[in-house]
Amino acid sequence: MTVLVFDIETIPDVVSGRKLYHLHDLSDEDTALAMFALRRAKVGNDFLPHHLQKIVAISLVLSHGDQLKVWSLGDESSDEKELITRFFSGLEKHVPTLVSWNGGGFDLPVLHYRALLHGIPAPIYWESGDNQQAFRWNNYLNRFHYRHLDLMDVLAGYQNKAFAPLDEIATMLDCPGKMGMSGDKVWGAYLSGHLKNIRDYCETDVLNTYLVYIRFEWIRGNLSASDYTTALQRLQTYLSSESDKPHLKEFLEATQWS
Repeated sequence: MTVLVFDIETIPDVVSGRKLYHLHDLSDEDTALAMFALRRAKVGNDFLPHHLQKIVAISLVLSHGDQLKVWSLGDESSDEKELITRFFSGLEKHVPTLVSWNGGGFDLPVLHYRALLHGIPAPIYWESGDNQQAFRWNNYLNRFHYRHLDLMDVLAGYQNKAFAPLDEIATMLDCPGKMGMSGDKVWGAYLSGHLKNIRDYCETDVLNTYLVYIRFEWIRGNLSASDYTTALQRLQTYLSSESDKPHLKEFLEATQWS
């Protein structure tokens, strides 16, 4: 089975913000400030709606048999359309099990709107059984199917009041949790030209999710105790081999491997 754990990082879509709110002749920073203010006035906080979130990083953990890889799509010069195109192209090619933390509540709806904006086709992702019978009972879109496993949703028993932040669950399990940044600091880092730091942070977040995932697979019986230990060791070995990536080395050293 191919498993693809994913996470995205976003910034305000100031281009759409200018169109929607008539914020012409403002800088990107001032446009975002105005968007935040309008949002606070409407809902009491400045967390922008999904369709006004622009993707600047998509990080992945790919697990297939003995193979393991951690990376961010594209490079620092890649635009949003390229990142999303790469994501859905990989999904079309490998048809993996998608794994996320709050992917159903945030990451995937954002990807939907941004793919719509850029005109990015993804027929396998949107398949629900009309063309491929196997997707009728297990597809990416149904909340209760496991072709996309939203760990936050499943572990909360699909009860919103039981939702927990990844940082706290990861820390409970002796994983590093948030490293070097958090979601509310991404926009400031982007304005300061620190896109690499954002990509690195996204990779450590997706690693936290992967560690929670393999532990979940253990408790629900899809991995034996020895399989779980092997999966941990495989990740340790991989991270040790990435000695030229300080953020992965830091993640390795900050994890309690048990």
